[in-house]
Amino acid sequence: MTTARVHFDPAEMESAAFYRVLNSIVVPRPIAWVCSRSAEGVLNLAPHSFYTVACVQPPVVQFTSVGRKDSLTNVEQTREFTVSLTPESLFEQVNATGTDFPPEHDEAEHTGVALEPSEVVGVPRVAGSPVSIECTLQGTVSFGDSTVVFGRVVHVSAWESAVRDGRPRIEHLRPLARLGGNEWSTIGEVKEIRRIPYRRWSEDPEIGERLRGG
Repeated sequence: MTTARVHFDPAEMESAAFYRVLNSIVVPRPIAWVCSRSAEGVLNLAPHSFYTVACVQPPVVQFTSVGRKDSLTNVEQTREFTVSLTPESLFEQVNATGTDFPPEHDEAEHTGVALEPSEVVGVPRVAGSPVSIECTLQGTVSFGDSTVVFGRVVHVSAWESAVRDGRPRIEHLRPLARLGGNEWSTIGEVKEIRRIPYRRWSEDPEIGERLRGG
């Protein structure tokens, strides 16, 4: 059965319109709640939903600044930042820190988000977040209207109550994620499945038959 498709051509669409399409497709997106400090000492707290792990060894995370955001300017100046997980319990505060406050304003202070000292870097973390990643600037890559910021992970701290079997557990983190438009999501149903080693796959033809609907 063939299903009709709607086509979106970036060459024929305005940039903002195609951006909305991409944001609705690349979902759900984890959020880097980036805390940084300007050269003048002003703190900035902002959510960035273009965020992921960039490298395992050495450990590096990345977030993208679409346009020249305060986070980018601050990190370039002071070369360190923190990424706090965005918990469901702070939904309204996470959204509010995305307001386009002027650079001399402290978003955490305006939105009532409590900060606390980090363990290694000089930038604070969000006290109400169960996990925080401390980073030093590894480097940046710019193209078009965006800059990807790579942060070398120098420390991770997590609430003791959120850690089980040596790692933070999703049921205790309750992270928010971004969808398209003004839509957000929570974790919903969590499913668990193991990868199938090829040895087992080759020894048991019923695995492939089942997946192919045979």
